[in-house]
Amino acid sequence: MSSKPVVVTGLGATTPLGGDVESTWAGMVAGKSGVRPIEADWAKDLPSRIAGQLAVDPSEVLDRVEARRLDRFAQLAIIAANQAWADAGYGFGEDNPVDRERLATSIGSGIGGMHTLLGQWDVQKEKGLRRVSPLTVPMLMGNAGAAQVSMRLGAQAGAHTPISACATSNEALALGLDLIRLGRADVVVAGGSESVIHPLPINAFSQMQATSRRNDEPQLASRPFDRDRDGFVLAEGAAIFILESLEHAQARGARIYGEFAGAGTTSDAYDIVQPDPTGLSQGRAMKLALREAELAPTDIVHVNAHATSTPTGDPAEATSIRFALGEDTSAIVTATKSMTGHLLGGAGALESLATLLALRNRIVPPTINLENPEPGLGIDIATTARELPSGDLAGINNSFGFGGHNVALAFTNRYASSTDGTAGD
Repeated sequence: MSSKPVVVTGLGATTPLGGDVESTWAGMVAGKSGVRPIEADWAKDLPSRIAGQLAVDPSEVLDRVEARRLDRFAQLAIIAANQAWADAGYGFGEDNPVDRERLATSIGSGIGGMHTLLGQWDVQKEKGLRRVSPLTVPMLMGNAGAAQVSMRLGAQAGAHTPISACATSNEALALGLDLIRLGRADVVVAGGSESVIHPLPINAFSQMQATSRRNDEPQLASRPFDRDRDGFVLAEGAAIFILESLEHAQARGARIYGEFAGAGTTSDAYDIVQPDPTGLSQGRAMKLALREAELAPTDIVHVNAHATSTPTGDPAEATSIRFALGEDTSAIVTATKSMTGHLLGGAGALESLATLLALRNRIVPPTINLENPEPGLGIDIATTARELPSGDLAGINNSFGFGGHNVALAFTNRYASSTDGTAGD
């Protein structure tokens, strides 16, 4: 499988830290929190009243009429995909040079069009059957993001939508990798999107005791690996990659961010909500990613951890990292959810983006709010931005989801162009 190198040539994102990749990355490196109080009236009686809300509202970017026909999660997917496509140097419409039959999308969402589903249910109850929008189904379906992006770019090699809870967008990226390596596409627009800042999901996660109730200190609420954590912070956003075969990218002289070197997928088969505390299945996902990437555990200099800030998830992941990379691993670990909150189905793609940029820019963003590390973790967690050495670098991003879904992705800085855009090796 690894005989056909796959590289990243474009990135797009809209997140609680910024409306694009540049501002999001700058916020991460600076240790900025994107978590803030929910100002809407409906939030005032909820147990958890904080969230990672978008830094730039979609209405400031999309045409108003176009936005009305899309659920918010699909809006975010389109915004991030448009950015990534342009970042890769591709045009739109008649200026799109990619063979449509060799172009695919793989964009997931853990929950999909919840705003549409619940909003139209309210309309039906309050205003009657005839007032329900005829666009309800195409707006709420989970594949709407992948489908909408495929229509805008004319992608005819498949529009795919993996759904695996909080591992969704890393699974979408892994599928994109496979599509290129199997020769089914030359270019794949891949990633994930989520938007569930709504009273029902926020309350539902609160009733599970899964979310932080540190309402008076929102910027301190997401505390991965800290002994005083009390759950994750729900967030919204999207991150999209443009994946290409190395051959395709080099033939057009594309700027390359780095290599998408391998993916590993396992399942706990343990519990619908709790991770296997041994961390063995999570660790196996990392080992499979390493094997596919033809990397040794000692090659990994950086891990962007899933690290949601829950008492059960964080220790299991620390164990799995030591299982996969060795008890004496020197890899620098970070948890960028401490700044963004948890994007659910969009989380993996955003954190893979951060992993790739860390290797390319040779700097690991900090884990903020880690004041009292839980004893016994046994991993090197960055609490300030840390520089990476010169030379070849490899890193892993972990993504785990309810249901026991485990996806680990391996990236390297191989083939990367210099940061001023000149060709790489």
